[in-house]
Amino acid sequence: MSGIGVVVNPKSRRNLRDPRAASRLARTLGDSGVVREARSIEELYRIAEDFRRDAIDVLAISGGDGTNHVTLTGFIDVYGRATMPQVALLRGGTMNTVANSVGVLKDRPEGILGRLLRDYAQRASGPLENVERHVMRIGPCDPRPGERTHYGFLFGTGVVAGFLAEYYRGGEGTPLAAAKTLARAIGSAFVGGEMIRRMARPFRGSVAFVAGDAPDDRDGGAWAERDYLAVAAGTIANIGLNFRPFHRYAEKPGRFHMLGIHASPVAFVKELPRIHREEPMRAGKTYDSVSSRAVVRSADGLVRYMIDGDLHEARGELEVAIGPRVKLVIVR
Repeated sequence: MSGIGVVVNPKSRRNLRDPRAASRLARTLGDSGVVREARSIEELYRIAEDFRRDAIDVLAISGGDGTNHVTLTGFIDVYGRATMPQVALLRGGTMNTVANSVGVLKDRPEGILGRLLRDYAQRASGPLENVERHVMRIGPCDPRPGERTHYGFLFGTGVVAGFLAEYYRGGEGTPLAAAKTLARAIGSAFVGGEMIRRMARPFRGSVAFVAGDAPDDRDGGAWAERDYLAVAAGTIANIGLNFRPFHRYAEKPGRFHMLGIHASPVAFVKELPRIHREEPMRAGKTYDSVSSRAVVRSADGLVRYMIDGDLHEARGELEVAIGPRVKLVIVR
């Protein structure tokens, strides 16, 4: 078939509020492809198998960061070593950190899809513009039944996961709600309030860096077991609300930027202006590494973590490794 295959998450907060989103996308797409709704993981994998069989050129995802990460995980699993289609992020969710980070046009999903169709129709005279980013492969080193490996651009324990839990607690699910959550957290940090104690419960653990397969990959080393405000990593700079802690993400090919933040909540808050300017935190606030593979160990044996806005947990050691490169279409 080729063409464009659109995956819609009908359960995303934005699409629940707008149940006609899929039909509008289908009208916009016309006969240039197909729109499919993924109501479950099993249905997503069937869609990925259909799209691979039909050799679609572009996978367009209508959902936020969480939908993007779940969809990419399913497609990477199904495609295996085969070449993935280019990926267009249609901004169909409430949080679109990855789309913001790579410069995707800010518009409604059908508006982005319409411009994508224009560029796709003109691809004979010029290929689709895209940027390439690695995803990280994140999963238990010794998975138990029901546990699986995920792929995403952002990873975080401690306050990173705690912030999201607090944000989701509010139920509103908007960028404004995220900004309000951050403002309340900053205020709570300075007065030692209950919110920051709940949100910034330390992650006690350690990190071991493992040398990879590349000839120049001799990472090695470890961060000792201690209390961390967060252990976090990214293959994009932006973690949300225009904060850019992973400024070294592109320093070496095939690497992610990982931080082991051990500052107090108040000390970390004072670093936020530097993080917003994409500058490193001052000495003594964090460990810092560019690596291709790390093993995260929790002192209590349970790692609670975030991938691209989704919350997960795993028992035992958790591996964070560099995954495949994904071509992300940039629609102007």
